[in-house]
Amino acid sequence: MGFYIDIILPLPLEMQFTYEISQDEAEVLTTGMRVAVPFGKSKIYTGIVASSHNKAPEKYEAKEIEQILDDSAIVTENQLKFWNWISSYYMCAEGEVLKAALPGGFLLESESLIQLLPSGNGEDENLDDQEYLIYEALQRQSSLKIQEIMQLLDKKTVLPIINRLVSKGIVVVNQEIFEQYKPKLIRYVKLNEKFLSEKEMHLLLDELSKAPKQKAVILSLFQLQAKSKKPLELKALAKTSETSTAVIKSLIDKKVLIEFHLQKDRIQFDIDDVDQKMVLNEWQQTAFNEITEAYKDTDVCLLHGITSSGKTEIYIKLIERVIKEGKQVLYLLPEIALTAQLVSRLQSFFGEQVLVYHSKYSVNERMEVYKHVLNDNVKAKIILGARSAIFLPFKNLGLIVVDEEHETTFKQFDPAPRYNARDASVVLAKFHDAKVLLGSATPSLETYYNATHNKYGLVSLNNRYGNVLPPEIEIVDLKEKYKKKKMTGHFSDRLLDEIKLTLEEGEQVILFQNRRGYSPILECLTCGHSPQCPNCDVSLTYHNHSNQLRCHYCGYHMAMQKQCMACESVELTTKGFGTEQIETELRSLLPEAKIGRMDLDTTRGKHGHQKIISAFEQESIDVLVGTQMLSKGLDFRKVRLVGIMNADNLLNFPDFRAHERSFQLMLQVAGRSGRTKNRGKVIVQTYNPHHQIVKQVSENNYLEMYKEQLEERYQYQYPPYYKLIKFTIKSRDYSKTNDAADWIAKSLANVFRENVLGPEFPPVARIRNEYYKNILLKIPPNQSLGKTKKYIRKILKSFKSVGIWRSVRIISNVDPS
Repeated sequence: MGFYIDIILPLPLEMQFTYEISQDEAEVLTTGMRVAVPFGKSKIYTGIVASSHNKAPEKYEAKEIEQILDDSAIVTENQLKFWNWISSYYMCAEGEVLKAALPGGFLLESESLIQLLPSGNGEDENLDDQEYLIYEALQRQSSLKIQEIMQLLDKKTVLPIINRLVSKGIVVVNQEIFEQYKPKLIRYVKLNEKFLSEKEMHLLLDELSKAPKQKAVILSLFQLQAKSKKPLELKALAKTSETSTAVIKSLIDKKVLIEFHLQKDRIQFDIDDVDQKMVLNEWQQTAFNEITEAYKDTDVCLLHGITSSGKTEIYIKLIERVIKEGKQVLYLLPEIALTAQLVSRLQSFFGEQVLVYHSKYSVNERMEVYKHVLNDNVKAKIILGARSAIFLPFKNLGLIVVDEEHETTFKQFDPAPRYNARDASVVLAKFHDAKVLLGSATPSLETYYNATHNKYGLVSLNNRYGNVLPPEIEIVDLKEKYKKKKMTGHFSDRLLDEIKLTLEEGEQVILFQNRRGYSPILECLTCGHSPQCPNCDVSLTYHNHSNQLRCHYCGYHMAMQKQCMACESVELTTKGFGTEQIETELRSLLPEAKIGRMDLDTTRGKHGHQKIISAFEQESIDVLVGTQMLSKGLDFRKVRLVGIMNADNLLNFPDFRAHERSFQLMLQVAGRSGRTKNRGKVIVQTYNPHHQIVKQVSENNYLEMYKEQLEERYQYQYPPYYKLIKFTIKSRDYSKTNDAADWIAKSLANVFRENVLGPEFPPVARIRNEYYKNILLKIPPNQSLGKTKKYIRKILKSFKSVGIWRSVRIISNVDPS
């Protein structure tokens, strides 16, 4: 009887693969452990053990595993169930889920190493110049990587040369596995026990009297040890004694000091005094009680609380209760930018029990958080993270809080799995028997529909914290202002007057424009030509600070043109405006004001968001200009005015969710103003002041927007009534893209008839020289989702078997947002 295991490999392949193991290995291996396995001709991958059994595969001969990489499982049973659900619901391979779920450091890499055979003698063989170069290099060092041989010979195709050396019996090719994660080890020192007695100590100090620097180190050591019992860092000792590490090393060599290493977490937070007293006001207490009551009948509850109503305090109270039960909490945020503010708030209540997890952390930092969660350490009772945090190995999850649940950033776009963290967290909670709290001032239509149809609990919080009045929202008609010549650049007289008044009173301003760069289009006034990206079907955006034209899709850039590329006219003008242009205009209009900008261009670094937010909180910035990053739940105490520069570019977007999104975005940005005693003000500039959404924003009327949009969704058969699956067909060949899209659309229409829309080219039909075409499938409420996906898989399998379409890629996106 043989022993076999099924492995999930980090590859976009639909199936699991079976490998053979020995009886001894079978006794050690458990589900969720990592093993290094051969796959293909020479590659070695890290696989996760999904199951073990005694059944040999029928279609191929099982290979043996290379080695076992863990002593115990690093993936839990619940994680494997969750991966399986994500893979089947979002129509992707389990390997793709594995790659998204595990920090890169767990996925070991194999590297081909070339080594000399002890018996091989290059001197006796007839080696050509290139072969001899490799042989000579290997005599100086034990092994060479293929990359190093490429650099040595200055050519890309080196495999034939290596093969010739192998056949001559001179070298051998081995696979070495490299583990990416290395624990962070800190150097510590302590005094040798021999010198602890008073007599020995005096002798030592007398001996060191001729070496004043070494004596200073010993005296500093006593001084530091008197203050703290903690192990002493070598760096700290060098700093206090004002000597170099070389002086300390000489004491270590003399065996006066003993050096040792301790592992230290890469993620450290400065925690002030922990104050665990939290008092809710009467509205918050009522909401808290209603949530507790709702959890008796359902596991999911929606907290619909207006902006600045104090939803975070309710979250903290719930977290406090779950932590007392000894369980873990996952707190999901839509934007990495928000973590800095929330970490300090949560740590003031829970101290070192809070950890953060998101993609801006390094591989090593993420691995450390992962291990803390896996071991259910005290440090990892509360995990604050962006969408990828749902993949952490929770052992005892009690609550998931999804803050700003309406945000589109909870949906993963590329690469697969294209999951929605909000929806997936509801399923994750089921596996752990945990509760879910969804919070938002402007819930998504689907969530609010579920809450009003008894699928979720619904709790409302309609009073701002401290009884502060909601901001006063004023609509400015841009058409009229341009007619009456009351515009200065892109600022109406009303907005400019309010900015000046707010700054005079020592308060802050936020200006919102949902487009980065200086200007989206550069146009020639003579012939109308505007520079286009050579790789994508879009105009190049002008960036003033770098004096460049850039493509926001592929990153192509060129210097700003002095004359038209078509007719060589020098009469060039820019059309439209982005955050950079607003910033430039403001600097000339208000030279005294300190102006900052927050968009993708200014927040690229690891702590980019944090620096800008801190500067604004510390009032080093008076006016903050930004994109939608500003709308996501940030809490600024001194903002009194918010200006929305142009509401129309949000409303006029070709998407069935455009109006809902515009309402959410404008109301969320508006909610940043007047969060303390003084009432805030919001000015919305628009060419269409009578638009229904603009009116609903000015009245803060979520229910009216919800009913109106719901009626339209029902009429045109969109979510929450119908489910959607979007297929994107892409290829570098225009005609192949067209033909493949037609074939798939016809195959789908054979069964789903009028519920297939397309194929259609999207607004940007070519990106990075690849042509895109979309097909939308609507699934009626009475149609089986499982059977629909089964049929789609059949169609895609048939499509992949056609040779001419090998270069065409199909992306399936379930519940596109």
